[in-house]
Amino acid sequence: MLIQSRPEITIIEIIAPLAIALIFIILCSLFREPNRQNFSALLIAGAGAAYLNGGLLSWEFAFCSVMTGVAYFGLKDYRFIGIGWLLHTAWDAVHHLYGTPIVPFVPLSSLGCAISDPIMALWYFRGAPSIFTWFGRIQKT
Repeated sequence: MLIQSRPEITIIEIIAPLAIALIFIILCSLFREPNRQNFSALLIAGAGAAYLNGGLLSWEFAFCSVMTGVAYFGLKDYRFIGIGWLLHTAWDAVHHLYGTPIVPFVPLSSLGCAISDPIMALWYFRGAPSIFTWFGRIQKT
């Protein structure tokens, strides 16, 4: 496999995914439990299918199958959702180098996804707490 040529990476390609991850966490914090966990499990299942026409042929289907299993277990345990985001990070890196980007008209989109996904994974490994409780407000559950 040949490594794909990509545009030069600038600071905005690093800062924007960090901001997107934080916005994602803020928006997901608005969900109450168990809706936050159920939504997150559905989202990681969809993330597994995001690259289905990404140029890596049958590997795309294998990855989608693994992510479906991870999402199923994520319905009961946030750690599986965190694992799913780390798996997606690795798949983003592979696509950045060898496949097509996750957003076809944004050449560095897979790189951006690989930057934001581990931040989200860390939040899920912490149990996906509402960020509103971090600042002294208590969210009704």
